Amino acid sequence: MTYMEEYNKWINSNALADNELEYLKSIAGDPVAIENCFYAPLEFGTAGLRGTMGPGINRMNVHVVRHTTQGLAELIISEGPEACDRGVAICYDCRIGSEQFAQEAACVLVANGIRVRLFESLRPTPELSFAIRRYRCMSGINITASHNPREYNGFKVYWSDGAQLPPAHADVVAKTIAGIDIFTGIKTMPYQAALDSGRLTILGDETDEEYLDQVIAQSINRDAVASASDSFKVVYTPFHGTGHKLVPEILKRLGLKQIICVPEQMIVDGNFPTVKSPNPEDKEGFTRAIEIAREENCDLIIGTDPDADRVGIIVRDDAGEYVTISGNQTGVLLLDYIINARKQKGTMPEYPVAIKTIVTTEMARAVAAPHNVEVIDSFTGFKFMAEIIGRLEREGKRKFIMAYEESYGYLIGDQARDKDAVVASMLIAEMAAVYSLQGITLYGALQRLFAQYGNYLEETVNLVMPGIDGLMKMKSLMSDLRGAPPKEICGVPVLEVRDYLSGKSIKLSDMSASDMELKGSNVLSFELADRTRFIVRPSGTEPKIKVYVLTRGDSHEQSVRNVEKYKQFALSLKQE
Repeated sequence: MTYMEEYNKWINSNALADNELEYLKSIAGDPVAIENCFYAPLEFGTAGLRGTMGPGINRMNVHVVRHTTQGLAELIISEGPEACDRGVAICYDCRIGSEQFAQEAACVLVANGIRVRLFESLRPTPELSFAIRRYRCMSGINITASHNPREYNGFKVYWSDGAQLPPAHADVVAKTIAGIDIFTGIKTMPYQAALDSGRLTILGDETDEEYLDQVIAQSINRDAVASASDSFKVVYTPFHGTGHKLVPEILKRLGLKQIICVPEQMIVDGNFPTVKSPNPEDKEGFTRAIEIAREENCDLIIGTDPDADRVGIIVRDDAGEYVTISGNQTGVLLLDYIINARKQKGTMPEYPVAIKTIVTTEMARAVAAPHNVEVIDSFTGFKFMAEIIGRLEREGKRKFIMAYEESYGYLIGDQARDKDAVVASMLIAEMAAVYSLQGITLYGALQRLFAQYGNYLEETVNLVMPGIDGLMKMKSLMSDLRGAPPKEICGVPVLEVRDYLSGKSIKLSDMSASDMELKGSNVLSFELADRTRFIVRPSGTEPKIKVYVLTRGDSHEQSVRNVEKYKQFALSLKQE
């Protein structure tokens, strides 16, 4: 069906709300706008769906939510009656339409004979993962677009282990959806009827308490926190999102007494009125938090994204200025703290393992090595790290102590199988409080690690390529780099090219090839003669190519020069 045929199908349907029909009529003479709404369905993958909100098959709306839920329902039904009884847990974030989308999904599932546990109000993503595991659900749905701009929403799907949907299951759902008519192929029912059926259960504070009990159990040194609590101050912002309730609560249970929440950003609001982007990677969003920190002479600023699975921090440097600590650096700080604190407390497992992604700093490996902590690489995305955690759990020998990725996602503990900003916020605050007793800031602790392990520095360059043309440009760029990889970048020889799609590593000196353990992901890595790694991959959730520059210089200044040099090369790729 062409995009115009799809448009006509929608505009002639009696399933549309008045505002949807009005919008579609308003673009009747604009073929570009029509094409953008209808050129292809939102692609369903292991991360579910994500897109801008509005009418059309390439947008997030109630029809797409029902359609996708019906596809998931048929997968669960195919697993048998027990799977239907185990059912699906559903939560949602603060975005416009999220509560309605969550209820619509629940109604479709119940109409298909599947039990549902729906949170009474918005909750952090990691608590959904916890609920799936706690109630032995077959699957989970989270209505969220994470840190995307306010125009977005999404439909993230989980499986019975609490991790995102495995690729094989995602393929089944995608194929099933393709065979279902978006308007006539859906089973649904009114929300009140779903409640009256007895198959829809509402989750509330009781689940919060069980989750928080497991989170607080990951604390390592609460005695030290208690000693620091009179003087240590932390500012917290949830960026109008789901962390507003549980993050301050876990910091309080940790033993902190001086927790200052940014009042304007504690208000739940999917329009994110106080920030341009609700992304803890962007320092701009912390402007008000920094003002408060200066006024109150605070030691640490913590911010969680709208669905509270990622966390960013701001700390004071040696000059007393508030500076950003990157996701890579925060992960290294946490890993070093966890290793040393657990060794001191005698709680380090015999065979400890840290898990990181292939685009995450190699400094983690340097920090882990002296302590005989194994570091395992995975593809980008916590679903891949969750697979490794599950495998280690089944093997029963090695035990993971932390998993993290450079994009501000961290997991410590067994309460979830996705990144968890609640437990990460707690341990970051604990770490900072413990160091404060030694007269050390997190900035100072990081400089100490650089002096001990080397001047590592990383930066990610986002090449945004929206629309249909952007999609084609992304495919072309990856094809060109794969077909004719550069022999040098910025005048520095490329020693090795790693193609994670084919699983082949090629040394350019003699063109010899070897097999890698990881394969099947559209990622290219270029190992350079100056100890820099230049990695290129398309984003799985946004219309952009992500270029990662990971370097290690003989000095901090050299690392900064390397990053700047390779950033310029990365930006030039968009123009080619």
